[in-house]
Amino acid sequence: MKRVVNIYEAKTQLSALVDQAASGKDVIIARNGKPQARITSLVPAKGKIQFGLLKGKLTVPGDFDAPNPDIEALFYGGSK
Repeated sequence: MKRVVNIYEAKTQLSALVDQAASGKDVIIARNGKPQARITSLVPAKGKIQFGLLKGKLTVPGDFDAPNPDIEALFYGGSK
């Protein structure tokens, strides 16, 4: 749900408008009846990336990068 307020009201009630935005209600700030800005809640940041989480749990075959005739035929044309 959106609430539209004018700039003067936004100046005098900024703290209350931020609380409303944090609760999930968008607040539109207007100047002369025309929307100019929006106050909205922020999406929480994702957790820190943990590199090496699957180390030792996966195996890669020795020929994983060997040429594949089917794929080469798709790129270069010709028969398999």
